[in-house]
Amino acid sequence: MSASPASAQPRPPVTALVLAGTRPGRPDPLAEMAGVSHKALLPIGGVPMVLRVIAALRDVPGISRVAVCVDSPHLLADKLPPDILLLPAQPGGPSASVLAGLARFGTPLLVTTADNALLQASWVEEFLGAIAPQSDMAACVATQAAVQRAVPNTRRTYIRLADMTFSGCNMFLFRTAVSARVAELWQSVEQNRKNPLRIAWALGPLVLLRALTGRLTRAALYRRIAKLTGARAELVALSDGRAAVDVDKPDDIVVAEQLAASLPPIHA
Repeated sequence: MSASPASAQPRPPVTALVLAGTRPGRPDPLAEMAGVSHKALLPIGGVPMVLRVIAALRDVPGISRVAVCVDSPHLLADKLPPDILLLPAQPGGPSASVLAGLARFGTPLLVTTADNALLQASWVEEFLGAIAPQSDMAACVATQAAVQRAVPNTRRTYIRLADMTFSGCNMFLFRTAVSARVAELWQSVEQNRKNPLRIAWALGPLVLLRALTGRLTRAALYRRIAKLTGARAELVALSDGRAAVDVDKPDDIVVAEQLAASLPPIHA
């Protein structure tokens, strides 16, 4: 019997890591406003955000286990389903926690955040299904057109490339061992996560020049990441612009509540 083509081979089971820690510094203002210990417990549609994310991940056939990375895990232990693994958040920030997750669980590792409160299983499946077989790492995004079409009343941070303007969807797949080097690069630029031009500078002066002149393409960005890390990375754009909505500020709560009402109910 002849071997099945590579494209027909089943994908290996994926571990999902949900980042639910608080950034170093003062307590999260949204958690304080909601009167909860962690922002992850802030309710959207009557369900704590982290439970909404867990429920969506559990509905994805390819995901074999779900872990939550949080500071003071004991404070969350009795609020999560008993089969959810807990990992202490790292003081170095989200990228350090991703590296800890890779060290513990290996690859493939799907990473998302607890404030990705509208997450749908169908979005995760679309993302995983669209990643090129040769990619070591992929980042999920939504184009500006898709976001503005789906959520015209939201304010997002956009990154403008020559061939795509997009907002991040807080979802990444670290597919192979070499992808950990992308997490290390992420760690080096994390302090500038809201400033695309500073990120471009960290990637190199030529990248910054191309970004400033609107000539930086996805292909050029991929080549630069490959040169810096040895990993093949790609951006995967989802069809639903709602995937770019996370809960990072008070206005986001209003938008997320409105959108949650139009999405399938969560059975946490």
